[in-house]
Amino acid sequence: MSTLRDPVGPKDRKVYIRRRLLVLAGLLALIAVIVLVIVKPGSGNDVPEAGKVEVPAGLETEAPDAEPDADGSAPEACTAGQLTVTPVTDKGDYAAGELPALSLTVENTGEAACTADLGTAGMALVVSSGDDEVWRSVDCQENPESLPVILDPGTPVESEAVQWDRTRSSAETCSITRDPVNADGASYHLRVSIAGTQGSGTAQFLLY
Repeated sequence: MSTLRDPVGPKDRKVYIRRRLLVLAGLLALIAVIVLVIVKPGSGNDVPEAGKVEVPAGLETEAPDAEPDADGSAPEACTAGQLTVTPVTDKGDYAAGELPALSLTVENTGEAACTADLGTAGMALVVSSGDDEVWRSVDCQENPESLPVILDPGTPVESEAVQWDRTRSSAETCSITRDPVNADGASYHLRVSIAGTQGSGTAQFLLY
């Protein structure tokens, strides 16, 4: 008994074209799957959220958050009379060899959140004895930086303390040994300023 077979001979040209298109479509689909496996969506470098900044040394690592205005805009810059800046020392008197830790606080005394540059570029700590300014933080400051910060009303922000080595400073003494200041119960005062605002009063302390 014979079996019927398809006639042997060249296939229709349209059949070859369809087969090639199917093969090509399969290859493209395979390539797409490989690409998705290798390059996973969202696996690239994350883009930092707008407004987030690295906090340099000299400021607390946590600053108060503020809600945006009703229209979604950021708070306006703090006005000159909206900030209260206060000098701070960790102690009132220091024994021989103890180094004073000097800092400041900034408070928004207004009714709405505002922004201020609380970076080291606009910060100054000054130690004086009478009319004699014996030490200034800006004399030998390195890599000053700007730091825009949103200040909520009534929420003080305190700077990181800076140790004073009990020596006299000037712009010409940054790379040499500086002269020590008088001690033995001598009285000194700390004045501060930041973001264009002068601190209120001074913080007095004694050196022994």
